[in-house]
Amino acid sequence: MPRPGHLLTIAVAAAALYLYALASDNALLGLLVKPVPVLTLITWLGTAPATPYRRWIILGLAFSVLGDILLAIPRDLFVFGLAAFLCAHLAYLRGYCTLTRRPAYPALAFAVLIGGSLFGLLAGHGLGPLLIPVALYALAIGAMLWRALACGGLAALGACAFVFSDSLIGIDRFVAPFTAAKYLIILAYWLGQWLIAASVTCGSIDKALIQSGARGSENC
Repeated sequence: MPRPGHLLTIAVAAAALYLYALASDNALLGLLVKPVPVLTLITWLGTAPATPYRRWIILGLAFSVLGDILLAIPRDLFVFGLAAFLCAHLAYLRGYCTLTRRPAYPALAFAVLIGGSLFGLLAGHGLGPLLIPVALYALAIGAMLWRALACGGLAALGACAFVFSDSLIGIDRFVAPFTAAKYLIILAYWLGQWLIAASVTCGSIDKALIQSGARGSENC
């Protein structure tokens, strides 16, 4: 098993190469290196203690790798990439539910506001046949954000960064394309995935406290 330092070096090198691929419009290089940073996170989590939470986060990362590949292929596979990341969000959602199921109404209100506002913005600019897929995706990321905020800590920060990245994709694709979008999207995405993965190893969680509805998730 590669050491964390080696994995970090691989991830940073791959990220730098991908940014270069974006700048030079090198689709093949982008396809080859884009999945590597998230693959290193999966490898890293392979050394963490086996828990249901770790299993769901690894599954979410695996679906994210699939989404990375689909969106990097120089064809319009946006819907298939959307489906892969939808599954990733659902896996994260399930993982967060293993930590706590407290209602967290303020977090719910915030997630509804963010998800609803984003969907309203995109729908207002015409989604055509993508209306239903995007609506389902917005519902999934809203639910994921809600449960992540209920957990707090790195899980919440990671989910916020991931949602920010997804929001930029929607704005750039459907509302107002801008030059820096592709760089901001991938950087926010990598940050979100790293924070979510790091939440697996951020500390032990007292299962009895979680099941009783106490604030055990604050150990994240």
